[in-house]
Amino acid sequence: MLSMKLGLKGKAWLKGFHILVSGIWVGAGICLLLLGFLKGHTPNGDELYAFNLAMKIIDDYIIIPSAMASLITGLLICWLTQWGFFKFNWIILKWVLTVAQILFGTFFLGPWTNGATAIANTERALALQNSTYLYFREMNSFYGSIQVALLIVMVFISVFKPWGKRGKIKAH
Repeated sequence: MLSMKLGLKGKAWLKGFHILVSGIWVGAGICLLLLGFLKGHTPNGDELYAFNLAMKIIDDYIIIPSAMASLITGLLICWLTQWGFFKFNWIILKWVLTVAQILFGTFFLGPWTNGATAIANTERALALQNSTYLYFREMNSFYGSIQVALLIVMVFISVFKPWGKRGKIKAH
C-alpha cells in the first residue's frame, strides 16, 4: 500500500480547507432552517416560490458541494496524516455521521426540497393548502434541524476529540 504522509504545510492547508468547507456546510444548513421558518409566514405565492427556490439553490450549489468537499478533505486527512481512519473512536463517529448525513440529504432532504419547490412553482399560494407540500415542509424543518444540530455536534467532536485512541485488537 502506498504510504504517503503530508508535511506540516500540507497538513495545514488540508485542515484549513476542511474547516472552510465544513463551516460552509453548517452555515448553509442554518440558512435553510431560517428560510424554512420565514417562508411559512408569507401569504404571497410568488414570495413562497422564491423562498423555496432559494432553498433549492442553496442546497444544490452550496450544501451538496460543501458536504462532498468535507467528505473528500476528511478522507484525505485520514489517509495522508497520522490520524488514520480507525485509530480513534471520535473519527469513526464522524465518518458514520458524515456518510449518514450525506445519504439522508441525498435521499430525503433533497427530494423534499425539490418537491416543495416544484409544488410552490405550480400552485404558488395554494401550495399552503397542499398536504404534500406541507408534509415536505414539516419533514425538512424537523429533520433539517436534526441535521444542522448533528453538524454542530461534529464541529465540537473535532475540537474536543473525545473518547481517545482505540485499544489494540488482540488476535485469538
